[in-house]
Amino acid sequence: MPTSLELKSLNLASAAKEKADLLLVLVPGSYQPGSQASQKQGKRTASAAAQPPLEATLHAALQAGDLEPAKAGQTLALYSVAQVAARKVVLASTATGNATDLRKALSGCESALCHSSVGKAVVVNLDAAADASAHYAAAVTLATTSYRYTATKPSEKPLALQKLVYGVADAAAARQAFERAQAAAAGVALARELGNLPANHATPSYLADTARTLAKHKHITAKILGLREISRLKMGAFLAVAQGSATPPQFIELQYQGAAKEQAPVVLVGKGVTFDTGGISIKPAAGMDEMKFDMCGAASVLGVFEALARLQPAINVVGLIPATENMPGGKAVKPGDVVTSMSGQTIEILNTDAEGRLILCDALTYADRFKPRAVIDIATLTGACVIALGGVRSGLYASEDALADALLQAGEQAQDLAWRMPLDEDYASGLKSNFADVANVAGREAGSVTAAKFLQKFVGNWPWAHLDIAGTAWKSGAAKGATGRPVGMLLHYLLSQAEHAAPPSGTGGKTRARKAASRRTA
Repeated sequence: MPTSLELKSLNLASAAKEKADLLLVLVPGSYQPGSQASQKQGKRTASAAAQPPLEATLHAALQAGDLEPAKAGQTLALYSVAQVAARKVVLASTATGNATDLRKALSGCESALCHSSVGKAVVVNLDAAADASAHYAAAVTLATTSYRYTATKPSEKPLALQKLVYGVADAAAARQAFERAQAAAAGVALARELGNLPANHATPSYLADTARTLAKHKHITAKILGLREISRLKMGAFLAVAQGSATPPQFIELQYQGAAKEQAPVVLVGKGVTFDTGGISIKPAAGMDEMKFDMCGAASVLGVFEALARLQPAINVVGLIPATENMPGGKAVKPGDVVTSMSGQTIEILNTDAEGRLILCDALTYADRFKPRAVIDIATLTGACVIALGGVRSGLYASEDALADALLQAGEQAQDLAWRMPLDEDYASGLKSNFADVANVAGREAGSVTAAKFLQKFVGNWPWAHLDIAGTAWKSGAAKGATGRPVGMLLHYLLSQAEHAAPPSGTGGKTRARKAASRRTA
């Protein structure tokens, strides 16, 4: 059973009365001892003796230097605090109290929150000045902290934590940010679960079934195309990747219609290679198990639709997922083969391990039929992007500054960061071929950029962005697992677009439409 998350108006005095296994108190650097008591008594009380027991304990910890609120992530654990209903109290410093520091503080408390003895936890944020971004960050972190993968681990004990209460000074003021955080966390959880599932479970047909489940929600529809329909569409690049696998490909089309039909949609295209051996250009054995994560772009699109189903914003969104395995079977495409894409452009496949761009290019061509306001593709595309940016920021390529700026800002708001990369035309020179319109790889230099330049050749006359999430979609090592990125960034972008969208008719709507257009072209 997933952990439930509740929002509540709490201060130190009321939080002390909450029956729980753990009370986590978030203390900002601006916190002044006695301020909680003064709120109740109507005057400043500097004496610890006049303070409620929990506030007096916090006051004493601060005076003794056992907790330094200016250092985000520092904690102090206490037991059996007088007149506190919770069995255990943890004080955690949040420094500025902004989104970054809150995430750092809460992440540092994960072991306490997820301890086997904690069934209910109350988290109270003492920063009365916390804004919507801070509350969003806190709620998302709390929700994602409680995620555990158990699908193929029957011996794994479920997380003991069943209920989380997030307490703030004014619950009504934090409500919108809290609800957005819950939706984002649900989307991230779905994306993580899909990414973490083994490739013999998360097959192309499994992704299609997930889309069908999402289509049970209001305003969402799904259309699944099989091998026959894909062939009729002449998606030759997609089929070239799929032909080496005994598992049939699926082309998934999801539509969320939250606005008028005439409003152009945002199209999200997610790379859905459910396992990537590299094909004939086979990968090294070491670490190849992690190639189950090569469908994390597709997983993020499905996660966004989970969040849209919960929030129901006034926007139209299309999700496109070409889903297939990349296998080295007897029918597999060979290096040097030339295939014809859906756009009619021919492609010389010099490296069968550069397969993501092949399935995406046909999906980008397919996107043109929706006459979109913007198209964003999301893919674990290149190891070169991992070398360039590591696991901190996703690589962002965009054909227009306005779209790039909107996505970067959304990433900052969601703490799901990206970095804009170049798209200079000179980078495309390495993609020239003597035997086709374009080669699917260039040289070693700027590999992430040349991959983006390949995709750009299949983009129509609409704003386009490409997110290379090869470094951010999953973690390796002891913490191996999918991250659910960039669901948060994409959701913030879509909600921002919904807020600025004009109504479909009326003078006021036309005026706002002109203003929105001027902002996009500024």
